[in-house]
Amino acid sequence: MNFFLLLRTIIHLRPIQIVYQIKNRLLSRKFKPYKCYEEIKDCKYLTVINKYPCYADGAFSFLNIKSTFSSWSEMQYGILWAYNLNYMDWLLQPEMSVEEGSRWIDGFIAALSKNKVGLDPYPTALRGVNWIKFISGYRDQISNARLIRWTDSLYAQYKLLERKLEYHLLGNHLLEDAYSLFIASIYFSDKEFYKKSVNLLYRELNEQILPDGAHYELSPMYHCILLDRLLDCYNFSINNNRFPDQNKITSFLREKAIRMLGHLQSILFTDGTYPLFNDSAFGIAPIPQELFRYADRVGLQWQPLEMKNCGYRRFSNHNLEVFVDIGNIMASYQPGHIHADTFNYELRVNGKPFIIDTGISTYEKNGRRQYERSTVAHNTVSINRTDSSEVWGGFRIGRRAKVHLIEETPYCIMAEHNGYRSCLHCRSFKMNNADFVVMDGLSSLIWAENYIHLAPNVEVLSVSDTCIVTSCAIITLKGAESVHLVQAKVSMEYNCFADSHTVVMTFHNRMEYSIKPTNYK
Repeated sequence: MNFFLLLRTIIHLRPIQIVYQIKNRLLSRKFKPYKCYEEIKDCKYLTVINKYPCYADGAFSFLNIKSTFSSWSEMQYGILWAYNLNYMDWLLQPEMSVEEGSRWIDGFIAALSKNKVGLDPYPTALRGVNWIKFISGYRDQISNARLIRWTDSLYAQYKLLERKLEYHLLGNHLLEDAYSLFIASIYFSDKEFYKKSVNLLYRELNEQILPDGAHYELSPMYHCILLDRLLDCYNFSINNNRFPDQNKITSFLREKAIRMLGHLQSILFTDGTYPLFNDSAFGIAPIPQELFRYADRVGLQWQPLEMKNCGYRRFSNHNLEVFVDIGNIMASYQPGHIHADTFNYELRVNGKPFIIDTGISTYEKNGRRQYERSTVAHNTVSINRTDSSEVWGGFRIGRRAKVHLIEETPYCIMAEHNGYRSCLHCRSFKMNNADFVVMDGLSSLIWAENYIHLAPNVEVLSVSDTCIVTSCAIITLKGAESVHLVQAKVSMEYNCFADSHTVVMTFHNRMEYSIKPTNYK
């Protein structure tokens, strides 16, 4: 391993992360049984969002990989597949009978001592919420013996989570821990769980939710995942009054949920989908419309919020709609879901994808993961095919590009970044009535490559150094020395690929291009 690359990575960590990296290796992960000393009160909640169906006829399908059950620690398909198995989201599928779900919980408890994955903090946190929903929703159909056995196991799992809160990672992992511990505090009426979770929620939500409502890891997919769980916390809190000062945290959760809803409303294309910026894919998080309906059910009202702190901007005219990224890395100490995509964008023509983010297909630490995080996998400029920020190791970043905003108006934005030590890269985006214009300049006389990733359904009709004609738009070029088309694969969902084309434009110092719909008159 390159020592200086490692140093450039760890200097961004917080001391608490390093301390807990060491502490967690020394702490015992042994599962200790507990007895619940009080009878559990009924726990009520309004209808939640059912997760994507992933279980049928004894087989599980996660990340578009289907397999029958072999063990809770099944690692054949990678750690993320095994984590999904242990989340047990599928307990809440409409097709899941109470008896079949009960057998799976019994089986999980029986195998817990041999489960090498399920007791990790993250799957414990997500599974705990699913068990609480399942038990609370079907309590009158669950025998007393089962209820006692499940509740004892669940309490023990939460005691282990309490000891293993993910301070070594922080970010969305610690926030998920806090969400789950808060819901558990209501379920168990546990004052210690409540105190710890409330303190975490105040601190983490204040830091992780930016003033414009975006989650600071800047992934629309994770924004939806974390908003879903935040709505769960609010749902359980308004329907179960357990603690004297609970109204304060309820109001706080409400305010943060409204902000997150406002940002989500702002970052959607007109068809209701979001750009796949950073680690984002479809088929994982609840779709925005489900989140809006959930928010309606719990009585929330919101308005779109202007995007500012997150670094994303939206431009549109009658035919074109685009989201651009001119932001910095916000979660500097936890950039695991960030890509080297400075000045990337996604563009739709007449409501259909035209220029897209290449997406993500895997979290495995392999060549594909490295490519999907790289600069050349995005619609921006690379010098010598290097990355604007040093992405490596699947979830690491060394040196980071720093963005400086130069000018911003309602229809134009210009910024520069220093990710390439040899020179500054300046880019402007401008929306006109007829077209969308991208201009790039480098502060040194140097060669670079400009990338445009086309959507799979876009047919390329002709290519020259001055014009690219496609089935839905014409790209007019100025300053490109050479232009060629490359066969590529993009991934809108995990482990799914579609054939597409990438336009690679070589230029010296400066170039620009404009995009106009083929049907524009």
